[in-house]
Amino acid sequence: MDDSSEFISAVRLFNGTAGSSSFEIGKIPVLKSMNTSTFWVSNTTEEWEKTDHPAPTRQYVVTLKGKIRFKVSDGSTFLIEPGIILLAEDVEGKGHSWEIEEGDIWERLYIPIVENAESFFIPVRNKR
Repeated sequence: MDDSSEFISAVRLFNGTAGSSSFEIGKIPVLKSMNTSTFWVSNTTEEWEKTDHPAPTRQYVVTLKGKIRFKVSDGSTFLIEPGIILLAEDVEGKGHSWEIEEGDIWERLYIPIVENAESFFIPVRNKR
């Protein structure tokens, strides 16, 4: 991940071929005005979140507390923890799953992206 003070580390979930979910490692520039309209916080887990699911909308997910292991269609995994922004754009198909890797609670902030707005995600390397 890029440790420059001009960027925050990020991972983007996206739709691949035939309804699959995949991810790429990247970064998001700091002090960039993003086109969002609302946000909410959560520290609970709904039943549907415990199995494969697509993101309900394109959104940033900012982890405040917890370490979460995400899994995509091909079985590959990645870790999200405070300091790494998740950009969830796998809004179709089977989606992804996740589990808490450390601790009992995942505290997070959801920030939906306005339809057709730029996410400002910059890939830094492919996962493969």
